[in-house]
Amino acid sequence: MKNVDKYSRNYFAPEQTEYQWMHREYVDTAPRWCSVDLRDGNQSLVVPMDLEKKKALFLFLCRMGFREIEVGFPAASDTEYQFVRTLIEHNLIPPQVMIQVLTPAREPIIRRTMQSLSGCKQAIVHLYNPTSRAQREQVFEKSKEEIIEIAVSAVRVIKECAAKIKGKIQLEYTPESFTATEPDFALEICNAVVEEWGESPLPVILNLASTVSLSLPHVYANQVEYISTHLHHRERVILSLHPHNDRGSAVAEAELGLLAGGQRVEGTLFGNGERTGNVDLVTLALNLYSHGVDPQLDLSDLPKVAQMYEESTGMQISPRHPYGGELVFAAFSGSHQDAIAKGFRWRKQHPNSLWNVPYLPLDPRDIGRSYEHDVIRINSQSGKGGIGYLLEHHYGINLPKKMREEFGYRVKSISEQQSRELSVEELHRIFKDTYLNLSAPICLEDFYFVHKDIYRTTVLLQFHGQQLELTGRGNGRFDAVSNALGKGLDVRFHDIVYQEHALERGSTSRAIAYIGITSDASRQYWGCGIHTDIIAASVYALFSAVNRMQRPNRREIKKAVCTFCTDSLCLSFILLPVQSERSCRRGVCIRH
Repeated sequence: MKNVDKYSRNYFAPEQTEYQWMHREYVDTAPRWCSVDLRDGNQSLVVPMDLEKKKALFLFLCRMGFREIEVGFPAASDTEYQFVRTLIEHNLIPPQVMIQVLTPAREPIIRRTMQSLSGCKQAIVHLYNPTSRAQREQVFEKSKEEIIEIAVSAVRVIKECAAKIKGKIQLEYTPESFTATEPDFALEICNAVVEEWGESPLPVILNLASTVSLSLPHVYANQVEYISTHLHHRERVILSLHPHNDRGSAVAEAELGLLAGGQRVEGTLFGNGERTGNVDLVTLALNLYSHGVDPQLDLSDLPKVAQMYEESTGMQISPRHPYGGELVFAAFSGSHQDAIAKGFRWRKQHPNSLWNVPYLPLDPRDIGRSYEHDVIRINSQSGKGGIGYLLEHHYGINLPKKMREEFGYRVKSISEQQSRELSVEELHRIFKDTYLNLSAPICLEDFYFVHKDIYRTTVLLQFHGQQLELTGRGNGRFDAVSNALGKGLDVRFHDIVYQEHALERGSTSRAIAYIGITSDASRQYWGCGIHTDIIAASVYALFSAVNRMQRPNRREIKKAVCTFCTDSLCLSFILLPVQSERSCRRGVCIRH
């Protein structure tokens, strides 16, 4: 690209890099979480939240388990100020929750901010001032010493105001644009702030903000480690992280930053925030959860969290957003579906095993998602494994292997013709229309067997409007029926494949039977029957297979035109046996 020469790496990597964080494999405990949805998230919205929306979101965040919530910038507007006062005066802050308010290092704004906290039992006052070389030289035109004095003077004002408030005040300090600040200077100003605040029952929170992300995540981790290992009073400090997502690496920065000494993370639900957003606390928390670490946040109903987020912000969550997106657990690919289906079956056989299902980093049900609508989904890319699993999981239909393969191709074809995803209900309907208890052109009305040395059968049926009674004999029931059809209608087939099982439990449960037959042209046809009597189910299955064998081939079907909708691709017409009037079943065209 043109003009690349005008860019350089605008961050400062520590010269003394120890890389101790690299010896830790994963984050093994949840950090302290601070939601900044109501401040950093809100100030990035085209239409900021009103008082009622802010209140509803605050209470929701409390229920989720957040113990520190930045509620706003009280001195920025009357709405922000009144929101803080509403929380305090209406006693809406739970005892275990600390609200956090933001203020720049300017005395009038600090005093207005502290005034908003009157009557509050406990609060965090979040102080910041820019420290980067760019800000010092271009914006403030001040030396390092002058920037330090701004921060230290602001701390003095906060101490003065805090002494007049009955509640507990905890100090948080952010060297804004920390990642663009020389590490030794960032350390110097942080030490000065801690020294000025002095010993306190509550430790100082030093918030190392990746205000604008500038580097690879490991560089941020090194910057955090440098501060963590060189602070004068490390025991009096909570080291906090505040990554933004300018380079798409906020989650990685936060995770590596925690390995490097971070103890706290500020972020938002689903990464809302200025520009590309803050770090996504949902992703961070569920990454912990997927490693067997309790995140200490309640995300068991993630769809509800997503709904609250979208209602509060007016923003839409991407379908591919980690964990929360509509499609993040969805498998359309046949090979993925087959692996997931086999993983689910394996878990049924090993119910106490740790979660390890292919392609699913965690159990969707743990966060309020469902297997039914969120995991295996059907379109033209789907395979027999996933399609078969859905029929089995939802309807107890366990197709034979060859039948499953044939049905898979049929479903894929229909999805491709209609250029859309098919629902589980549609899948079941297609199965029934294709295989189950088919009654055209041969309609089975009644039958009975007599068994002595050999099976004898009498079959009552209708064939193109004619009432017929056929008889036959054979070594078994299917053989007897086959011979009856061969003698009476010249219908011939061989190599019968049979499988059956119960659909439900109990004495009145229905049975389902699957039968595959091979025509004289060596083509296999499948049929299915369901009945409370297994013998009846098997006979209906046989007639379903025979009726499918009597249909014209696919080319013939495509040449035919539905008389109801005049569409040669009418779904009802394609799926149903050929009838004399060649029209949609029940005069209803499914496609139209």
